[in-house]
Amino acid sequence: MLQLRLSRRVLQFNFPARTSRGALTEHVAHYLHLHNSAQPHLEGLGEAAPLAGLSPDHRPDFEATLEGFVREFNRRQLRELLPQEATELVSPEWPALRFALETATLDLQNGGTHCLYNNAFSRGEAGVPINGLIWMGDQAFMREQIEKKLAEGYSCLKLKIGGLDFDTELELLREIRAVAGPERLTLRVDANGAFAPHDALAKLEQLARFSLHSIEQPIRAGQWQALAEVCRHSPVPVALDEELIGLTAPDQQDALLDQTRPAYLILKPTLLGGLQASLDWAAKAQARGLGWWLTSALESNVGLNAIGQLAGSYAQPGFPQGLGTGQLYHNNVAAPLHIRAGQLHYSPRGTWEHPEG
Repeated sequence: MLQLRLSRRVLQFNFPARTSRGALTEHVAHYLHLHNSAQPHLEGLGEAAPLAGLSPDHRPDFEATLEGFVREFNRRQLRELLPQEATELVSPEWPALRFALETATLDLQNGGTHCLYNNAFSRGEAGVPINGLIWMGDQAFMREQIEKKLAEGYSCLKLKIGGLDFDTELELLREIRAVAGPERLTLRVDANGAFAPHDALAKLEQLARFSLHSIEQPIRAGQWQALAEVCRHSPVPVALDEELIGLTAPDQQDALLDQTRPAYLILKPTLLGGLQASLDWAAKAQARGLGWWLTSALESNVGLNAIGQLAGSYAQPGFPQGLGTGQLYHNNVAAPLHIRAGQLHYSPRGTWEHPEG
């Protein structure tokens, strides 16, 4: 019989992680441990870590819901479970739980070795290119991060903007471009919805001077008509992030993409309901000629590994993904993931720490 149990870890940030929605100092990750009583030594592991201020399931009743789900799952005494069946056991309103159960099921199905997909990344033969993430902070802090990422060999940087005075943010971009032109460095920015619709295009005109690859979520989610205008006229390609969260019905998803026509979609499995849910969005994007990439939602290395392996199978080769979050915590789950020259690598023969360790 299949059995589930729960564990948790309070992840502590190395610094206050600021966005336009506020600063985070800790992040609670819950882990689903799935095993078959016939082979109790094998365990599939999945992470459910809703993000404060963003995840629809970051609610006071989340832990109680997890505990209730585990009790009900164990009561059913299932003999087998496929990954696609796992997502059907969880309501779409709990996307992080869906991601965790789907991941744990895939892991157990593949021998409980943290290998979810068989590809060059999971075999340790190739890295996945990633963007270096520059967090909001005062000008000195952001400059320090930029210099460090450039020295580490990143060819793509992503800056969180909207937290400083706009002129200061423009100055930071000017400094970056003085050091590295667009032929050497791809620049992405993420506004997290910080711009007002009435002045978004004026700000985008100023940002366009720095040859940006894209801007994520320039205006707050839920304003489809205004967003369509921004996407239509922006000199910087627009990527949707928060806009996708909570849209689980296929007809809603189609309506959003057809009305707004963004250039890219940002796919976060924890927020969208798992690996297959993210691939479903990717298929809709590709059918419309839109680009997409995968991004972590500040999961521990358990969730990051799952998304990295998904990218290894499905992401466009050579296209930087948003998977540079593994070094954010001083008490992350130790895993054989490492970053080298702007790429995330995995060592299949490396050692994993147990989340309860």
